[in-house]
Amino acid sequence: MGWLADESGLGKNAANFVPLSPLSFLKRAAVVWPDHLAVVYGAHRKTYAEYLERCTRLASALSKMGVQSGDVVATILPNVPAQAEAHFGVPACGAVLNTINTRLDVDTIAYILDHGQARVVLCDPQFMPVLAEAIEVMEGPAPTVIEVADDFGGAHASGHHQTYKDLLASGDPDFKWHMPEDEWESLALNYTSGTTGRPKGVVYHHRGAYLMCMGTVVSWQLPIHARYLTIVPLFHCNGWNHTWLMPMVGGTIVCCRDVTARNIYDAIATEGVTHFGGAPIVLNTIVNAPEEERQPFDHTVKVFTAGAPPAPATLAKIELLGFSVMQVYGLTETYGHVTECIWNQGRWGQLPDDDKTAIKARQGVAFPMMEDLQVTDEALNPVPKDGETKGEIMIRGNAVMKGYLKNPEATAEAFEGGYFHSGDIAVMHPDNYVQIADRAKDIIISGGENISSVEVEGVLMGHEAVLLCAVVAKPDEKWGEVPCAFVELKDHHTATEDELIAFARNKLAGFKTPKKVVFQELPKTSTGKIQKFELRKTAQAL
Repeated sequence: MGWLADESGLGKNAANFVPLSPLSFLKRAAVVWPDHLAVVYGAHRKTYAEYLERCTRLASALSKMGVQSGDVVATILPNVPAQAEAHFGVPACGAVLNTINTRLDVDTIAYILDHGQARVVLCDPQFMPVLAEAIEVMEGPAPTVIEVADDFGGAHASGHHQTYKDLLASGDPDFKWHMPEDEWESLALNYTSGTTGRPKGVVYHHRGAYLMCMGTVVSWQLPIHARYLTIVPLFHCNGWNHTWLMPMVGGTIVCCRDVTARNIYDAIATEGVTHFGGAPIVLNTIVNAPEEERQPFDHTVKVFTAGAPPAPATLAKIELLGFSVMQVYGLTETYGHVTECIWNQGRWGQLPDDDKTAIKARQGVAFPMMEDLQVTDEALNPVPKDGETKGEIMIRGNAVMKGYLKNPEATAEAFEGGYFHSGDIAVMHPDNYVQIADRAKDIIISGGENISSVEVEGVLMGHEAVLLCAVVAKPDEKWGEVPCAFVELKDHHTATEDELIAFARNKLAGFKTPKKVVFQELPKTSTGKIQKFELRKTAQAL
């Protein structure tokens, strides 16, 4: 036995063990940088001392409303200061934050509010009509609605509900934060895009978010006082955890309600933005912006991009404009990005430009807070590292969800074999870099949003003229890919492309609506299964 055979008196105690939580980052920042700018949105400019007070008031006000530890508080908000404050204020009263996708339809929002049993919902005036309809069709008790006015963004309060401003005023600035006694305590609830029917509720814990933040600082090489533009919606994996992260480095969060080329260039030029994340569509927006929407800047802006592999041509163009882009990859179930395409100058520095940009479009290697990343066959054996053999991306580490809320069967299936099954098909290169080759379950990724082909097909099949339909991805210059529907009509029935698109738009969120409808007999196997791979070939040529 070694000299530590006797460990009596060496147990955990309050002095040597504190559960990990990203909430600690803001409390520290208010001590270290009380007067440094924390949040910017037009005339809204709050220091870390002020940011902490507003988050504390929110926690107190929610507690006074009866929100208890483990309750869910939902938000339907764009990237405005209240959404950032909710990331700290909601868990600071012990509640679980549920940021809801603002682009969802009434039925899905109602399902999420019911499934998560939200006690309170903070909602922007722009989305109040949708929320009102969703509450009408809820099966369970309705949440209390707080209206978050945004005069700067042109979204004025209706006067029908308590305002966020009044809610904060009712809070106690000296309220004692609830800090988790167990770092496994639930922090956030995020819903998937419903790629196999109803969305699943993904539960995050404090430990995972804390370590995700730590890993991101290392991988992104974030400096003290980075200035971060919130392009990634905070309803997407909590903005890839970046809002929790920024106080760690005393960073400034620059809120962006509407993602346009003009707003991005303005924020870089006037607010000194140094970092942001975004889907490839954002890169395309920047590259293709007309001259009058651009502004010059004299520093390099570092960008994480994810959602779909960016086109190498886009990467080449955007880097000439002063942006340094790194491809990352992740899922809602992994708190956002968990792989990065780290550039190896010694290995790739002398390659032709086209080869360089092709490598930069890979998904790469695991972040430092992750334990392992594999591409495996159906027997869960690693595939050969030949850049050709396809398998499923398998992920293991602390930034993997607790599981799916109220769905133990799906949780067990996702974790079979001790890894999280991503459902994404990829190859492993000889240098251990992963590259996605295809999407499992026919997921379409449009502008960073996941779209279920099954869901879209189900809606179109509800049209009286439709006999069969299949939906696949069609390449799109702006969105990366968009839904394309192939339709067989019933005998003696007619329908037009515009008619079916309008029919779908009445039942689906706008981004899920097919952008192209092709009328033809669908290719099938001998057993009647539709051969989607044939349709993908056709869609590629459209």
